[in-house]
Amino acid sequence: MARSIWDSSVGKKTVMAVSGIVMLLYLVAHMIGNLKIYFGAGEFNSYAHWLRTVGEPFMHYEWTLWLIRVVLVVAVVAHATAAYQLSRRDIKARPAKYVHKKARTSYATRTMRWGGIILGLFIVWHILDLTTGTVHSGGFQEGHPYQNVVDTFSTWYGNVVYIVAMLALGLHIRHGFWSAAQTLGAGSRARDRVLKTAANVLALLLTAGFIAVPVGVMTQVVS
Repeated sequence: MARSIWDSSVGKKTVMAVSGIVMLLYLVAHMIGNLKIYFGAGEFNSYAHWLRTVGEPFMHYEWTLWLIRVVLVVAVVAHATAAYQLSRRDIKARPAKYVHKKARTSYATRTMRWGGIILGLFIVWHILDLTTGTVHSGGFQEGHPYQNVVDTFSTWYGNVVYIVAMLALGLHIRHGFWSAAQTLGAGSRARDRVLKTAANVLALLLTAGFIAVPVGVMTQVVS
């Protein structure tokens, strides 16, 4: 039964919707945590340490954090795989170009695929920069996330990569939230306007919230 559901387009869209909601919930929590940087190094570093001790003593050090990471990896892989397979299925179903040259979909809809690729590449860069420190500039300091964030956004390319990715994220959420609601049966003629408004507001808040961090460093409000 699971294989039959996965092989169907509806099943793949459902997987995309559920995995997208999981990632969206994480993004909301992650953005709120990021904004703690405005309260100073002590507050931000304490928050980062707390993430590693959540659930103690029942959970061992970093176990909860690793559990969250595993869930996110599964969600990202499932989301990307379903999106890729649906895209290939759509291309095979319409091998010829559309008769109408004028685009009839929103900018966010037309850029969902490229936005997903940009976000996928950004996730890899973000982990190598602020989690492992592999590509970090200024000397990565284990246990000092505040200084590591300031180092990253003190470089022009760190700001460009992050801001471009967050703009792509906003467009992705704007379309994805409404699309997920339709897939899961929450949409209707009466609720469509509310859902679209919620998608726009959520995308705007998340984009602004994430971009506020590099802006804070660039303007030296965070230093």
